Amino acid sequence: MIISRIHGGLGNQLFQYAVGRAVALRTGSELLLDTRAFTGANPFQFDLGHFEIQARVATERELPPAKNRPLAYAWWRRFGRAPRFVREQGLGYNEGIATIGSNSYLHGYFQSQRYFDEIAPTLWQDLTFKQEPRGENARMAERIRSAPSVSMHIRRGDYLNSAKGRSVHGGPDLGFYKRALDQVRQRSGSDPIVYLFSNDPDWVRDNMKMDAELVPVAINDGKTAHEDLRLMSLCNHNIIANSTFSWWGAWLNPSLEKVVVAPAKWFSDPDLSNPDITPPGWLRID
Repeated sequence: MIISRIHGGLGNQLFQYAVGRAVALRTGSELLLDTRAFTGANPFQFDLGHFEIQARVATERELPPAKNRPLAYAWWRRFGRAPRFVREQGLGYNEGIATIGSNSYLHGYFQSQRYFDEIAPTLWQDLTFKQEPRGENARMAERIRSAPSVSMHIRRGDYLNSAKGRSVHGGPDLGFYKRALDQVRQRSGSDPIVYLFSNDPDWVRDNMKMDAELVPVAINDGKTAHEDLRLMSLCNHNIIANSTFSWWGAWLNPSLEKVVVAPAKWFSDPDLSNPDITPPGWLRID
């Protein structure tokens, strides 16, 4: 088996599933998901169940010891007992993941398409939604499909509300979004309607001003984040924040003509860098 530790928000969960799926297919193994991180104190929830994933949540007996069993955990880590513990090294692509064997436990974020590029068609099938959109989401989906569109993701909240969030992540300024929209217009030859997605919709309504038709999308909350991801993927083009959430909204956009614009600066901390964060063909601008 291959076990992938699932933690963080939906964008992180999708990367962790994708790398596990790629390793499982290569080794002919079953993919199990360790979801023990999602306790009552966790601000995030397990969201992969909204997709047609080819994996199951592992039972307690199938998992290695957790840190709340310190002696058993230390024994497992120290003596390399199965499953083999495989921790991500650094933020960029780890070449060693391509050669690990079965009975491995994957621990990390694995934020690069390079881990799963060869199984992209399989992943697009896995990451179809189990249910059709309903209510306001269905009406918004129809509106997005009716005219040229671009999603614009403005990540605030946890990225800006704490000193740690600002020092590690921060976020692109308004100038980035205006320049990104100019690039979409130039490269697509269209003037798309801009659909605004954010975890701070009130700030977006008050501050996002530009020469375009702007449509704030404030339908969903953290419990239905997958619906925002679906709506982003339905847009013709995507302007993403330095966020794995909108990264996946763009990646799941099936259009061969899509223009995707990402910020060149993914981390505000100058000591952090992931040179493999964006796929070839995506535009990165300051």
